[in-house]
This record gives sequence, structure tokens and C-alpha cells, in this order.
Amino acid sequence: TIIANSRKYSNGTFEEISNLVREIVSLAETCCADGADPSCYDAGSTALSVKSCSADSPFPAHPGTAECCTHEGLERKLCLAALRHPPQPLPQYLQPSDKELCQAFRQDPREFADRFLYEYSSSYSQAPLPVLLASTRTFLSMVSTCCISPAPTVCFLKEKLERKTLSLLTLTSNRICSRFSVYGKDKVSFSYLASLAQKVPTASFEDLLPLAEDAAKVSSQCCDSVAEDCMQKKLLEHTAKVCTVLSARDERFADCCKGKSLMENHFCILALPPAPAPRLPEASEPTNKQLCGKEGALHATRSLFELARRHPSLPDAVLAKLYDSSGKIRGECCSTEDPSACLDSKRKQMEAELPSLLERASQLCGQYNKLPFLEFKKRLRGSLAQTEPEASPAKLERLLEQRVSFASTCCLPDAPPLLCASKVGPPLCPALLRGQTHTD
Repeated sequence: TIIANSRKYSNGTFEEISNLVREIVSLAETCCADGADPSCYDAGSTALSVKSCSADSPFPAHPGTAECCTHEGLERKLCLAALRHPPQPLPQYLQPSDKELCQAFRQDPREFADRFLYEYSSSYSQAPLPVLLASTRTFLSMVSTCCISPAPTVCFLKEKLERKTLSLLTLTSNRICSRFSVYGKDKVSFSYLASLAQKVPTASFEDLLPLAEDAAKVSSQCCDSVAEDCMQKKLLEHTAKVCTVLSARDERFADCCKGKSLMENHFCILALPPAPAPRLPEASEPTNKQLCGKEGALHATRSLFELARRHPSLPDAVLAKLYDSSGKIRGECCSTEDPSACLDSKRKQMEAELPSLLERASQLCGQYNKLPFLEFKKRLRGSLAQTEPEASPAKLERLLEQRVSFASTCCLPDAPPLLCASKVGPPLCPALLRGQTHTD
């Protein structure tokens, strides 16, 4: 119950989660006992929902609570049960040293376990419940075993090595499911396709699309599944498919796929940086008829795939925004009396805006991924001083920090989608990139 509610209300405090858990456990103990009144659960859960709606509720705050509290009875209870906080941008849990772990454990084993379950589960709130259960159970087992061991250091080393696959699974599945919860199945498929296109730009659309669709299928099947081995089994099957298709095409994939652990192989593939842009012939644009036809979404996706492989440093946040804009444009234009005129007008606007956007975003992330951090910051400062000659030192520093914040968060392969989407302004232009020129 601690794990489930820490996941659900990932920005609730330990005290708020503890209050809610106590109530839920008490309700279960009372109403699941032999001879309990048949109306026990209904009455108890109603009382719990009333408490949740009180002005001084001791439970985790959620912006949707007020809306739920306008309903009554079962409708209110179902509404409250469906509330969930969005994923944290990045995992916050920092594992203490072995010595600190054992000090806290010896002081109060029960308090230590509860607090760890809360901190770890709220930090990795999007990892599937069975993965979190297995990961936290083995961690607490490791602490309780090693802290009473005559050789704690050796014990921790051995246990951490045994937990390595499970730790990677927790980290990886949290990333995968965070992206899925924000993007949904179709957009996750595109995001994965674009990422593969940037890592292996010589691979064809026909090679990569089935792999992207398979990755999206893993997310949709396992992120909310309570089946014990769903994520591990499906993810490993997916990794084997990626290795089969791409090892022969790309040396870096071949190296990642040599490992004995498929989970480590998957983690290695995720961490691969984009490849240098290859020389490719000019991509043919889909016709208006194709975009508004039965397979319009597929033609639009192919066009964005071609763009991603030609701009390997373009961050996921910008590609995701282009994906949204593409769907919106097709939705607006294909239902009008003259779809071609509408699409031609939108295309003109994009042709005016897009090259500059792509160059700036690619430039920023390309430099960030290539240069040591301090050198990147130094070049960016010099560039801003040239492009903003009238700006005061305070304004230049503010602009610099904005660009650096965007690059250090959103140019990474595992960039948090919700946070980075907020940094990219509508409809196409990343707000942080406007007015920026080359950082060379």
C-alpha cells in the first residue's frame, strides 16, 4: 500500500502518504476480517472519501481533488481513486552510503523500511508495480542481511551485483513508462522511431518502424500490468529483436548486443548518442492527397523520420512538437472544403520557420553532446554576447542559464518529456532557442 500510493501521489510528503496508508490498512483489517458487516467497506470507503474532501485533509494534495469532491457517493470515490500525479521529471532518490543505510536501519528498522519504500516508489513512480515490489523487496533484504553481517562491505558488494539486472530494469522501465504516460502509444512509437533513426541513420523506415511499434507495444502491455514478469520478459524479447535487425548494420549496436545480459544490452542501446549525419539523397515530400488519404498518418510519420535521420542532434522535445503540429495540421486541413489549399498554406509557413528552428536546436544539442560542459557554456556565452549586443550582463546571464538548462535537460537520450515539452513553445518554435545563432 505504501508503494502503490507513493507511486500514485509521487509528490505527496511522507507524512501524507503515511496517513493515507494507515487509513487504508485499517479499513482492510476491519472489513476483511471474518464476520465483518457486509456494509463495512462501503461505509468505511465513504468516510475516507469525506475525509479526503475536507478542508484540513491529512492526505496528499492533488489539483483534481476539488473537482472529484463536487460528486457524491460511488462517483466521488471512483474519481478520487483515478487521481494520479504526473511523473517526476527525474528520479530524486539518492542511495545513502552503506554505513548510513545501516545506521538508519539499526535506529528503527520499521521506520527505515517505510521511508525507503516511500522515497524509492515516489521517485520511480512510473515503473510497473511488480518491478517496484521486486526491487524494493530485494533492497530491504540486502540491508537487513548485510547490516548484521560480520563483513558488511563484502556482503553489500555481492548483493548489489546480484541486484544489478533488477536495478537496471527499475530505472529503464521508469523511463519507458514515464514517456508512455505522457505520450501515449502512437507518439511513443514515433519517439522511439526518431531515436533509432538518429542512432542508425542508414537504416530504412521499413527496418525501423516495426521495432518502434514493438517498443510501443511493450509499454502499452506492461506499464500498467500486474503480471510479475511482463516488463522484463517483453523488454528482453524486444531487445533481442533490435539486436537481430541492427547489429549487422551498425558497429555500435553490435558492441551493445555482445553482452551476456539482455537488460544491460538494452541499457547500452538507450544510452547510445546520435550518429553523425550521413549524406542522404533529398527526401521526397508526401503529396496533399497522401496526407489526407487513409494512410495519411503513416506518410506524415515517414516524412518526420526522414527529417530526424538528417538532423541527428535534434532533441526529442522538438521532434515531438513537430509530430503534434503535423497531426494538428492534417486534422485542420483534411476536413476543409479545399484540403490542398490549406496544406499548401501551412507548408509555406513551415518552410519559412522550420529550417531556422532545426538549425538552432541541432546546433545547441550538437554542441552540448560534443563539447565538455565548461567549453560548451563558454562558447554559448560568447555567441549570446554577439547576438544580443544591447543586453545587460544580468540579461545575458539569464539567457545563458535558460539555454544551458534546456541543453542539459532536453538534449539527453532520456530527456523527461513533460518538462521538455514545457520548454518548447507553441506551435513550432522552442521558446529558448528564438534569436539564437551558431554557438561556433
